[in-house]
Amino acid sequence: MPTTTEALRPHAEQAFAAELAALAAADDRPRPARWRLSPWAVATYLLGGTLPDGTVITPKYVGPRRIVEVAITTLATDRALLLLGVPGTAKTWVSEHLAAAVSGDSTLLVQGTAGTPEEAVRYGWNYARLLAEGPSRGALVPSPVMRAMAEGLTARVEELTRIPADVQDSLITILSEKTLPIPELGEEVQAVRGFNLIATANDRDRGVNELSSALRRRFNTVVLPLPASLDDEVDIVARRVAELGRSLRLPEVPSGSTEIRRVVTVFRELRDGVTTDGRTKVKSPSGSLSTAEAISVVTSGLALAAHFGDGVLRPGDVASGLLGAVVRDPAADRLVWQEYLESVVREREEWKDFYRSCRDTEQR
Repeated sequence: MPTTTEALRPHAEQAFAAELAALAAADDRPRPARWRLSPWAVATYLLGGTLPDGTVITPKYVGPRRIVEVAITTLATDRALLLLGVPGTAKTWVSEHLAAAVSGDSTLLVQGTAGTPEEAVRYGWNYARLLAEGPSRGALVPSPVMRAMAEGLTARVEELTRIPADVQDSLITILSEKTLPIPELGEEVQAVRGFNLIATANDRDRGVNELSSALRRRFNTVVLPLPASLDDEVDIVARRVAELGRSLRLPEVPSGSTEIRRVVTVFRELRDGVTTDGRTKVKSPSGSLSTAEAISVVTSGLALAAHFGDGVLRPGDVASGLLGAVVRDPAADRLVWQEYLESVVREREEWKDFYRSCRDTEQR
């Protein structure tokens, strides 16, 4: 079993254990049943702040405070929480950190796919024991949702709309009656206080497996928006790149703030279909150009600069990743990218080096 320092990507409750412990020590506000922190402390954990003893809590989410408060208060009620948004709006990230702060365990996770079976949501069987003993508690394999119900913890369901509709609907009884029947044993698991469920869904997947109206009523839906401003998105990308660099143990690279701002600017302009000054309309490519993809582009550039460059993040280090993120459809997106380079990037005097790097990469 790897230690926290050896794990490539520690769980939130491991990576931020010191912050969670400091918050718990300073938290004197009322806590819902089986919550590790009060709602106020959970909000501080997500949004950041400074505790009375001087401990700095780093922000995990940069966005409207009210959205975070609504999400947290939803979990303190008997309604489940659905985090909805376009790709890259930190739905999974927020889900994980909410579970870590509320329950101290973010690992009770069901990953939604087109092949997710009902057993992943309800329970399955150890077939060797089932054949040997017949149906019994010992032969039953609880799902993460069943475990969360029995222990009063927070379960997570990722990409809910990718799960087949009949499997989705197995959540209805769990969320409305707070019970999970086990007909084979003539028993049921009743949720204890503290249990709740966080689901995430992609705005662009509405046509994959629509949620039934009965299931949707069991959720309080919170829409996570794209970063409101260029500065907010630059801040998010810079923070996550720094965290990933430390996790991957990449060599330290001098501040790449100029290239981060350029990458984010390109993403926002192509995503919005207009330049930041509002003067020039541009065509949008087929990809989502999310904040998460911007983080990936800059992280890859950071690795190139550290291992194969001069140790400074330069335009050439991010150009290839940028091209790969923008040009998903080689026919249509390449034309969009070329037109953007010539009509927007080329005209910015302070972007000449960036333009040359992108052109050189595009022509290879």
